[in-house]
Amino acid sequence: METDRTRDDLPVNGVTAPLPFGTRLLHIGPHKTGTTAIQGALFAAKDLLPEHGVVFPAHSRHPMEAALAACARPAMIGDTAPTEKHWTRLLEQVEASGEKTSVISSEFFADAEDDTTIARIVDQLGGMGVPPLERSREWGRVHVLVTLRPLARIMPSQWQQYVQNGLRMGYEDWLTHMLRKAPYKQPNPSFWHRHRHDRLVGRWVRAVGCERMTVVVVDDRDRGGLMRTFEQLLGLPENLLQPVPEAANRSLTLAETEMLRNLNKEFRGNGLPDELYSKLVRNGAVMHMKNACSPSPEDVKILTPEWAVEAAAGIGAEMARSIGDMGVRIIGDPGLLSAAPKTPALDGIPAPRISPEVAAQALYGALAAAAGAPGRPTSPAKPRTVHQTPSKELIRVLGHRCLKKLRRR
Repeated sequence: METDRTRDDLPVNGVTAPLPFGTRLLHIGPHKTGTTAIQGALFAAKDLLPEHGVVFPAHSRHPMEAALAACARPAMIGDTAPTEKHWTRLLEQVEASGEKTSVISSEFFADAEDDTTIARIVDQLGGMGVPPLERSREWGRVHVLVTLRPLARIMPSQWQQYVQNGLRMGYEDWLTHMLRKAPYKQPNPSFWHRHRHDRLVGRWVRAVGCERMTVVVVDDRDRGGLMRTFEQLLGLPENLLQPVPEAANRSLTLAETEMLRNLNKEFRGNGLPDELYSKLVRNGAVMHMKNACSPSPEDVKILTPEWAVEAAAGIGAEMARSIGDMGVRIIGDPGLLSAAPKTPALDGIPAPRISPEVAAQALYGALAAAAGAPGRPTSPAKPRTVHQTPSKELIRVLGHRCLKKLRRR
């Protein structure tokens, strides 16, 4: 393995020396730390990377099923359960990259439950197809990268994401459970498993050692900073990685989240199946609404109360100190982890109002999803999502199905 592109002392807060050729860079997130942006940029540049000695071994932007299978985690509500085949297929793609540097990125690796699971992932990623006596040498190819942002900026994004997956609890009540009600595991035990960042780093350090662990503190003021850091680590030309617009990944406004949260109450209260929620709500109404509507400056954002911002800043400072004591490589300013964004002074929080256009688009997305299933296969054409299908075609299909049901009755 070539090692002439690296040195042992990756600088802190400076230009980053590239990792060795042949490194298997495992980016484990966690959630809401720029993972989607990096995955989109790497996937968009997939055909250009090999000429620079780098491979993005995945058939999609985010190999979520493979990561979930590796971590023995369940699928998103109503989705198809991941299988070991998903993980094995990704490992085979990594193995096929040979001596090139490969990048594996999924925030769901942060959900790996324990040391045994993490050690198995590192073992398989570094040693697949290698005789046991040579496996320790191959383990050295695995380098783990964690991207971190201030906790106070993560909390509102993570709450609305949980709502998109069925949560029915309001934001301030959720914050109270996460910050004030020990053992802080309800209603979402995954939150602190992902976002107690010092413990997350510690779990993976025990598997790979501090010399093969890099922590990148994301500076939200520098929009291109994370892209440039990945370019430097991978030895890529500057500006090769570019942001890819991803409307479907935007956060919901407060009004949109509250509409969805109340829909979740009705959905759960009536005992409807998870598969229906996945199809009609998350991949129908919400997906179409995100793609068809862009938030305006007048939309009320999800605001974190001051008490929770202060609590998050204190936890962030504690995590920064703990990570600093581990001896891992840190790129960026650890002080940002305790940053407390200023909340605007409001004379009462305005009631969130969903616009008629947004409500109509959400309803249309659900109807369009219903119209598309179940369908009789007509050709081997590439599957399309609801928002990629022309409106006239969706209306025609929906009308046809309604008439067919009426005739049966």
